[in-house]
Parts: sequence; C-alpha cells; structure tokens
Amino acid sequence: MWSLRSLPNNFLRASEGSSFVAGGPLFSFRHIFPSAHYALLDSGDGLKLERFGEVVCIRPEPQAIWKKKLSEEEWSHAAHVMYRPKTSHSGFWEKLRTDAPDSWHVQIRTNEQIFRIRLALTAFKHVGVFPEQADNWAYILERRNYLKEKLFLNLFGYTGAATLAAALATAHPVHVDAVKQVVRWAADNAALNHLGGIRWIVDDALSFVRRELRRGRRYAGIIMDPPAYGHGPRGESWKLEEHLGALLSHTLDLLEPGPCVYIANLYSLGYSPTLLCNTLQRCLEEKGYQVHGLEYGELRLAPQEGYPLPAGIFARFDYIDKKS
Repeated sequence: MWSLRSLPNNFLRASEGSSFVAGGPLFSFRHIFPSAHYALLDSGDGLKLERFGEVVCIRPEPQAIWKKKLSEEEWSHAAHVMYRPKTSHSGFWEKLRTDAPDSWHVQIRTNEQIFRIRLALTAFKHVGVFPEQADNWAYILERRNYLKEKLFLNLFGYTGAATLAAALATAHPVHVDAVKQVVRWAADNAALNHLGGIRWIVDDALSFVRRELRRGRRYAGIIMDPPAYGHGPRGESWKLEEHLGALLSHTLDLLEPGPCVYIANLYSLGYSPTLLCNTLQRCLEEKGYQVHGLEYGELRLAPQEGYPLPAGIFARFDYIDKKS
C-alpha cells in the first residue's frame, strides 16, 4: 500500500539532503519509496519500468537519459505491458503477457483509512495515477484541521486522488478538469470509496478561478498540477509559460487568510523548483501577502534498482496573511 506519512524508513519521506536556504524557504527532495502497490523497478534509455499493484508497465521517460541497471531480459521478463508511442500525443499499449488487464485497482493507505483508485491503460501513456503525488496527498491529510468543513479546490484534477485525500480530510472538494472523461473517472473513484459531497466541474481551470473570484468564493485549500499546454472544453488555450503567473496570482487571491493548504505542482521539462518558487514569491510580493511554511523542491521516485527518477517540482505553504 502507499503510506502517506513522512516518517523515517517509510514509503514517503524527505531525503537526508534537505536543508534550509538562508533567509528563504525550505528546499527538499521528496522521495517516493517502493511499496506493495507501487514501485519504480528500474529506469534508463528513455524508459521506466514500474509496478502498479501486480501489473508491471514499461513507459517512455524522456528524463531517464542514463543506462538501465537491469538487463533487457529482466525488463522483458517482468513487464506485462509496454506503451508504444505513435505521435508525441498518443500511442498504444502492447500486451506482453496474455494475463495483462485493461483495468485494475490499487489501494492508497493513510494513517487511518484506505482508498482505492481504478487504473487503466490509456492512449496517452498514463494509467490513472501519478504516484509521486503521494507526498502532496500526505501534506493535505496532515493538515486536515485546516480543511474541516471548508472548500478545497483541485485544479487540473485528473482522476482525483488529491480530491479523495481532501474528502478524507473532511473538506468540501471542488474538482476541476477540462476533460469530461477524466472527471467521470474521478467521480467513479469517489463512488468506489463511498465519498460524497464533491462538486465535479468540467471547465478551463483559469476561467473557473476567475469566475470564482467574481463570485466572492474563498477556499481553505488549493492544489494545482497544470500541464505544459492544453485546451479547455470551449477551446481555451493553456500555455504554462504564458499563464502560470496569472494562475498563481489568482489562486492566491482565492485563499482564505490564515491556516490553509496551497500546493503548486509542475511536471514540465525545463522548469526547476527555483523557477516555480521565484514565480510564486514574486506574486506574493506584488500582492503584499505573507506566507508561513513555504517549501519547494523536487519529487523523486526512488527505485528498487538504478537511480532516482525526477517526477515533478512543487512549491507549497500552509499559512497566508493578507493584511496590507
């Protein structure tokens, strides 16, 4: 199971290299370690070998530019399926074993509860969960006292693991994604866990945030995981380098003052943790907001063999003071 506690010798913890930047926010590497329901088995030569529950997948990984640790024979023997790209945006799964499923479930463990997520082989190489995000789910659950009976916004919410974590933290989640099919998938995951009281919104994230500001709504928690580029349901264009600043600025305005959960996560080549943190800090400076507990860093998948795999960057904090 995926453990969501940041404790030594557990599935999720900060590495020993974590340190404070003098006069600034905390920088850390956050490692996701192998467990019963997820493991990075190896990576290299532009590929990664992963186990989701009992299903082992080979997927492209452009950041794995080193050589594999395991042999080609070991990779072939372990894998059930392999993703074969046809274009930069689509491809197909080759089944390497006759018992390879099209869909299956994994369990994610919190301190007190377990929630299940349905996985499936999609045409975009994803399977329905980003395991490195376990660190951010833990961050949400550890701050449940800040979120109890309050609004929590999940932007670019995908299949909803962060939404489920917020619901388990007794928040009132609002889940937003531009793709109707993945919103339906997220709703199915909530139903699988008997979690209700969630608003499901098919919309462009930035457009939705701007409307919420006009409506005067405020949230105690916000998480976002924007892609490098994309389109909203009405053809709205999203480009990270053009719209990230506006998204951060507007979502800061959406936060209630005081204790909160704010998480910005990126997975885009060429973006560093420092870049994200600088952009967030500049937005805070322009508004005169002060935050506590600001940390930023890199999410890494720790392997059973081979080398740690970078899996995204984050910046987050848990208190905001909006007094001018």
